[in-house]
Amino acid sequence: MKTTIEIPDDLFREAKAVAARRGISLKSLVTNSLRESLSASKSATPDRPWMKFYGCLNDVPAEELANISQRIEDECERVDEKDWA
Repeated sequence: MKTTIEIPDDLFREAKAVAARRGISLKSLVTNSLRESLSASKSATPDRPWMKFYGCLNDVPAEELANISQRIEDECERVDEKDWA
């Protein structure tokens, strides 16, 4: 697949130089780097612990999700502003 991305000039120059030193194309360097980054992010402990639950509600019916969202909203309304000061 072809796509267009914008990256800072200095990063582009550095990436081109690294690819040249390794004897590979810029495309290969970017592809390999993305694969490594995505692989590492899957196995690493997330900085935000709640992210490990992201997507867990995909199988929950829309009506139930609406109920959950409403409950969360209701609870947030009960927060006393003084507690945030």
